[in-house]
Amino acid sequence: MQHKPLDGIRILEIGGYIALPFGTSILCALGAEVVKVERPVVGEDFRRHQNDGSPYFRQYNTGKRSLSVDLKSEEGVALVKALIPHFDVVLENLRPGKVAAMGLGPEDCRALRSDIVYGSVTGFGAGGPLANRPAYDTIGHAFGGLYSLFSDGDHPQLAGGLSADLVTGLSTATGVLAALVGRLKTGRPQRMETSIMEAVSALTVDGITQSFELGNNPARTSRHPQAQNFCVPTSTGEYLAVHLSSSQKFWHALCRAMDRTDLTEDPRFAEYRPRESNYFELVPIVEAEFAKQSKDYWEKVLTEADVPFAPVLSMTGYLEHEQVEHLKLVEWQPDGLPLIRPPWTFDGERPDRGARAPKSAPTPVPWRAKCSPPRRSTHCSSAASSSPTSPDSFEFAYH
Repeated sequence: MQHKPLDGIRILEIGGYIALPFGTSILCALGAEVVKVERPVVGEDFRRHQNDGSPYFRQYNTGKRSLSVDLKSEEGVALVKALIPHFDVVLENLRPGKVAAMGLGPEDCRALRSDIVYGSVTGFGAGGPLANRPAYDTIGHAFGGLYSLFSDGDHPQLAGGLSADLVTGLSTATGVLAALVGRLKTGRPQRMETSIMEAVSALTVDGITQSFELGNNPARTSRHPQAQNFCVPTSTGEYLAVHLSSSQKFWHALCRAMDRTDLTEDPRFAEYRPRESNYFELVPIVEAEFAKQSKDYWEKVLTEADVPFAPVLSMTGYLEHEQVEHLKLVEWQPDGLPLIRPPWTFDGERPDRGARAPKSAPTPVPWRAKCSPPRRSTHCSSAASSSPTSPDSFEFAYH
């Protein structure tokens, strides 16, 4: 894209791992200039001694700039303070109060730039009995009740991917965008806070609503009768997922596709409510029909019948699917790493991640140059003999 929505917005990121870096990676892809503050020598933990070669670090930090600063030193804090007037947004995800103790809290930054947007991303929020406890993605899943939705009975399973961290990143990006609009309307500074505990609530809405309706806690299979969904094996051993919801149209279409129109007359299944009550009797009937034919056969028949379905894909299958390719959701790197692009298009164009082919050695490039991902900056507080007057007054080290 020649012009991105957040062109001209500068963001300072103080933090690491996934939740905050994922949020800022979205904002970076939307055009914001993101500078990532990292520890001298080792950088962020996700570099894992691979510098810019770590797949995890690259996925969440491509397109950003890196500034190596010792925030435990007065000189390092002074360096960051000198830069803050030139940033629109400051974001941090350290324990509550830790950044403020360094002298870089919201009030400190507001004194340096009166219309600053300041955001904090924590585990449990700024207050309350759990505020100072450490938290990672698994903790968010557990507290949010998500593991109970993946389990039956009294044996929760640590299933699924990094949903809690990723939804927190989305929550962070959304909060920053709202705060920027608020600043635009009022001219006043904005204080944005979110946490894993709060963000994961977005993933619990359906389960909580179902719990209220049914009067009990939902488990792994308890949503299926309402949703009328099925995950069925085909004769070739591949699986398809079907989701009918409450629509009679889709139920009748599925029955025609299976050549089982008799089921539309069966009092157990003819209408939605009886189908819901007799769901577990219906499942083996549907499974038996799908086991008679191959995945390719069912994909053709279900598509023609306009039944909502999808193949159950692996990560590789998803990346290779023709619809993913058509949507240009993946930005492939020379070594094969798939960088995932933002889930929006603007005037028909999807923002890129700002990536470019890696080089063998770091070369300093100016602030505004495209780069991916950031190498650790050669600039640290011990190397800065005088405070810079703007980010353009010195360079950051990258490929």
